Amino acid sequence: MRGISINSNWKFNLDNGLGYHLADLNDNSWRTVNLPHDWSVEFPFDKDKGEACTGFLLGGIAWYRKHFITTNEMINNKVIINFDGIYNNASVYVNNKLVSFHPYGYSPLLVDVTDYLHPLNTDNVIAVKVDHSRYADSRWYTGSGIYRKVSMYILPEVHIPVWGTVINTLSSNTDSAEILCKVNINNDTFTNQDLVINTVVKYSNEVVKVLSTDFKIQKESGITKEITFSIDNPVLWDVYKGNMYTLEVSLESKGNIIQRVEEKFGIRNFDFTINKGFYLNGNKTLIQGVCLHHDAGLVGAAVPLDVWKRRLETLKEAGCNAIRTAHNPSSEDFLDLCDSMGFLVQLEFFDEWDNPKDKRKNGVEKSVDYITRSYTEHFTEFAKSDLQNTLKRDINHPSIVQWSIGNEIEWTYTKYNDSRGFEGDEAKHFCAWKVPPNNKEQIRAYIDKIPRDYKDIDTTAKKLSQWVKELDTTRPVTANCVLPSVSYESGMTDYLDIVGFSYRNVLYKYAKENYPDKIAMGTENFPQWHEWKAVLDNENIAGTFLWTGIDHMGEAWVQKPWPAKGSNLGLLDLAGFKKPAYHLFKSAWNSEPHIKIYTQRADNPFYRELAEWEKRTWFWHDINEHWNYHNGENIVVEVYSNLNSLELFLNEKSMGVKQLSDFDDNCYRWYIPFSQGTLKVSGLGDNKEIYRILETQGELSAINLTSDKNKLKDDSDSVAHIVAQLVDINGNNFTLKEEKIEFTVTDNAKILGVDNGHPENVESFQNNSVTTSSGRCLLIIQRIDRGNITIQAKSCNNKLVSNRVEIKDKEDILKH
Repeated sequence: MRGISINSNWKFNLDNGLGYHLADLNDNSWRTVNLPHDWSVEFPFDKDKGEACTGFLLGGIAWYRKHFITTNEMINNKVIINFDGIYNNASVYVNNKLVSFHPYGYSPLLVDVTDYLHPLNTDNVIAVKVDHSRYADSRWYTGSGIYRKVSMYILPEVHIPVWGTVINTLSSNTDSAEILCKVNINNDTFTNQDLVINTVVKYSNEVVKVLSTDFKIQKESGITKEITFSIDNPVLWDVYKGNMYTLEVSLESKGNIIQRVEEKFGIRNFDFTINKGFYLNGNKTLIQGVCLHHDAGLVGAAVPLDVWKRRLETLKEAGCNAIRTAHNPSSEDFLDLCDSMGFLVQLEFFDEWDNPKDKRKNGVEKSVDYITRSYTEHFTEFAKSDLQNTLKRDINHPSIVQWSIGNEIEWTYTKYNDSRGFEGDEAKHFCAWKVPPNNKEQIRAYIDKIPRDYKDIDTTAKKLSQWVKELDTTRPVTANCVLPSVSYESGMTDYLDIVGFSYRNVLYKYAKENYPDKIAMGTENFPQWHEWKAVLDNENIAGTFLWTGIDHMGEAWVQKPWPAKGSNLGLLDLAGFKKPAYHLFKSAWNSEPHIKIYTQRADNPFYRELAEWEKRTWFWHDINEHWNYHNGENIVVEVYSNLNSLELFLNEKSMGVKQLSDFDDNCYRWYIPFSQGTLKVSGLGDNKEIYRILETQGELSAINLTSDKNKLKDDSDSVAHIVAQLVDINGNNFTLKEEKIEFTVTDNAKILGVDNGHPENVESFQNNSVTTSSGRCLLIIQRIDRGNITIQAKSCNNKLVSNRVEIKDKEDILKH
């Protein structure tokens, strides 16, 4: 039930401090945009006014306006507008009347415009004022504007409301499944109604079940009809198996169909157990998860689905099977993609509750100024509706297996934190490597002496958990606890079905010993081998969510301020290119044979601290994807692989055979003197030789242009990713120096953005040129007109010119 798309031809204008009033708005000269739209990503990076927490991109105040005509279909019916996401502080007007104020930037908003419409065949205007003048109101990049899709629903007087159908799998196996469908029906008329509800279930367009039920509904009332049915030999939804059924529900009155609703659902069962971890469809399944923010680098927060699809496919290739939507609800489109691709999802509602976090430095708020004021000012009034509207929207997604009510909330209820017994600087941090000095009885005694507040961490956790369970008892409630030893005793975890641990694998055994009846797992963890080893060593731990799967904009204070525009902690960089940590986890999570070679000088300080592997955090040591050094230099050849034994060759001479079991951090290393030529790493996988080579790079020779598409549709979710890769005279990737690349694209395509993936690249995304990083850069384009699209690139010094890439018109191909 997705409604009628109304995403095209909106009028947009930045306020720019003019302080528009509705009566002043004449949109004839305004810019025309299609939604989703993020205006912040269109700005240049601003060192002076920008903030590291939100990626040095500014916000502001802007207006959107959409014109539409009142049609016959709208007369005597209910008209609802569904905004999937507006960032933020949105005021929605219809024909100059304020209809709704919506402060939260991540929850959907339903606006009933029925009573505000003009008469038949006359013009109506939806106007949305978006106030993101507080542009440092988050610890990460948010984007600005109507950055998710908008749809319209025209509902009869007797109708199934938006989000009015709930589908649950009561039981399932490969032989049969029992399904419960709850359909809410409203009768807004002044007469009682005799109706028929028809239900049709399809899989791959084939009908597998048909049901009809007569019922009565009283005037001016609503009821819920429960429909239970079985499906023989169901095709189960599972990891990487996005098997989706379609449920069609229609309301019939006096032989006429008055409404038809379609919902997709998946058949699956799952169980988080206390002692054995997670089971999906009866099979033990390790959650190999990553945390993802909602932006995608160069396209900002208005992310076309093709961008997410490419990135999720890359994570899937590494063995990732789960996503945590940190730290807010994702778009409905994103969840559809997770359903279809077979990813598990932990959907998170909030990063803050009653008290704000410090946007610039994390933890509890340390300074107060206008641009950092955030959702906490509205939390008390809007939290319930934001949470429950999100849950109503998303309840039928089989990918979702957990609801998270909060992220590292303990930082903002500081009165409890000293109960752990740490002293000095340790008391200010979460102390990832130490069990608290105080035992649980001492922590409890400390907390019991603290006066209670009206808004306390346990009372708010109780409210949020209850609001979830009012609508859904089929999925567990969790939260990402950064101080779990405190949260167990403060009462917060009393309202969690699963206690999520943030960087605290040292407490897995502590939790099992002290709270044996409470399920625990990693919900935010370092992208390091020791985190995964802790899961393998503790059978009760269901899995982990690494921080992060992909670098995100903002939160740059973690490393340093300008020019760091984003985080550098992911398995993939801001452009979606693979980083070293990606290959380590591909080796850990994926059974397909894998070898990846990196090198570094042996005097790098990292190699003096190998014994400290269990205390590595987010930051990855500096290593190179080349074999170019001075003759005789001592070099470490570092290899990530899941093969049990590997042999290294230099110019066909063996440098020795090594076993993976010899390396505590699951990473092969050879120390050898440099000699120009070819490295080869070889092992046995699937009963055949598996090898990779790394050659000394020669002189820079060319730009190689590739596209992930050879044909492209004309819609907002379809894009092509164009990668420009520098190559040497032998055709090897060239990474030794960078070049500024200029792209030329035919007029029938639009450049959505350019980037090289480096967190300190502050060249504007909205450009046709960018400097490479590690010898490569990315261009994303979108079709705006018919015909073949041609792309070419050259270095800005004009010494290098790429091959041409041609992308065909998909509609022409389909016609032929």
